[in-house]
Amino acid sequence: MMVLIICGFSGFAQNNNTTSPFSRYGLGDLHHYGYGRTAAMGGASLGSRHNVQINSANPASYNANDSLSFIFDFGIDGTYSKYKSATGKMDVNDVNFRYFSLSWPVTKWLGAGMGIQPFSDMGYEVAFNEEVANVGTVYQSYNGEGTTSKAFFGASVSLFKGLSVGANLNYIFGRLNQNSAVGFSDPTISYISETKGTRLRDFTLTYGLQYDMEVKKDQFLTLGITFEKQSDVTALYRLLSYNITTVGSSSISDTLEFIPESKNIIKLPATFGIGLSYNKLNKLEINADYYYAAWGKSTFMGKSDELITDQSRISAGVEYIPEAASIRSYMKRVKYRAGLHHENSYLKLNNHQIREFGISFGAGFPFTKSKSTANFAIEFGKKGTTQDNLVRNNYTKFSLYLNLYDYWFVKRKFN
Repeated sequence: MMVLIICGFSGFAQNNNTTSPFSRYGLGDLHHYGYGRTAAMGGASLGSRHNVQINSANPASYNANDSLSFIFDFGIDGTYSKYKSATGKMDVNDVNFRYFSLSWPVTKWLGAGMGIQPFSDMGYEVAFNEEVANVGTVYQSYNGEGTTSKAFFGASVSLFKGLSVGANLNYIFGRLNQNSAVGFSDPTISYISETKGTRLRDFTLTYGLQYDMEVKKDQFLTLGITFEKQSDVTALYRLLSYNITTVGSSSISDTLEFIPESKNIIKLPATFGIGLSYNKLNKLEINADYYYAAWGKSTFMGKSDELITDQSRISAGVEYIPEAASIRSYMKRVKYRAGLHHENSYLKLNNHQIREFGISFGAGFPFTKSKSTANFAIEFGKKGTTQDNLVRNNYTKFSLYLNLYDYWFVKRKFN
């Protein structure tokens, strides 16, 4: 049954719907590490430790879960995007699976987790015409699609009171396809077409550390750190380019370049993240993160890309519970959340590093007579700019994540 569940979610992860001109470059639009309850908290989660919620962003957190718990977490989101440039605009809607994860205790000091989530999405279609002297109208079109995903299995261990370390073994996989074509109003000039395909399949490691210190009774300050070294990921790459020349009523096709699918390498960047969390049990949590990825040192099929640069992100968020144990008022047991983030993306187009800013709000609605929670989030954000022939996206994202809690390893007593 577990294998069937994993395979089913893997299929969803490989069929994301994406419409974004930014996904034309690099590996497409990258996904942030924050999901679930922290989606409404700006994604800040590296220092967070929770006994009934999964935090796969920092693998050192798995042993924070209840010693008798089994937790299943999954989610979807929908994004409404308004793209605008100096010459036009476009509105699109995308609804996608986001992730699923499991977490369970092994011993009182050892916890484990596993899951799958999208790593990057590609989905774009761009076409434009250009008048060239002595040539006429030149028609250019570009389109691409695909998804890469990250499956992971991790564990964390408590070395001594307050200090936990952990690691995720990740498997990066997926397929990206890109096509381009150049045509001319004069049919005697060659029509040129190019098709590229890339399949990723390899392992990486993410390391995590959390130090949890009690500053007052039921009040904790937690430092979280994550690190991933630069990794060589196997990429099966293929390329076909050809031109078609029309002479009278006949067409002649000629292959310009052909590379059959062969093994190559993409260097994924070293990453570093640090987060700080303040937690007053069952009342208040405040998180802040800084994340950095050295994409500028990455290479694609042995070549650097001048459009790819280092990525950084700052995020912060808060969760407040009016009265966690309230019997009379359900709304006082609801977890209210808000957050914000600012990101310098890994794209640098026309000398502009593409930036993103967003604010988020949400709530966690507890199930009756259960530790399970339905987590809702809404995010309003802006990405890019209309300067220098670029594109800006004003987006609204809605998210639903279900965190399902069950008791395992409990000996039942019968009279």
